[in-house]
Amino acid sequence: MASILVVDDDAAVQMTVRLLLERAGHSVVTAGDGRKGLALCQTGNFDLLFLDIFMPGMDGFETMRMVRQHRPQIPIIVISGRPVSEEADSPDFLTMATKLGAVSSLQKPFRPADLLAAVAGCLEAVDRGAPRPDGVASSR
Repeated sequence: MASILVVDDDAAVQMTVRLLLERAGHSVVTAGDGRKGLALCQTGNFDLLFLDIFMPGMDGFETMRMVRQHRPQIPIIVISGRPVSEEADSPDFLTMATKLGAVSSLQKPFRPADLLAAVAGCLEAVDRGAPRPDGVASSR
């Protein structure tokens, strides 16, 4: 199965995601902030990155930008607990993140089946060598 890095400042989310992914047979490493996640991503060989958008210090957008410089091929699934607003002038951060290079997004709280489906979809796309949203073909 896959080696997955989960970067989220909420320990409960880290634990939940880790448990779900490990039960599905994946190897999981967690980090509590963007800086730690970036350091792990630069030194580890991960197949997938789960990344919270809103964290203290280095947020998910900055972390994603830095990860893309060092590991452009790694698929990223962004997660956020910020509600999606119905107001036209309010930004949709999950959509923004996918436009900036995330492969998929999940709104917290998410169902376990949705998390596992997002992981499976990303890993299948990588295995097929499908192009990412930024147009670069994946290779794993």
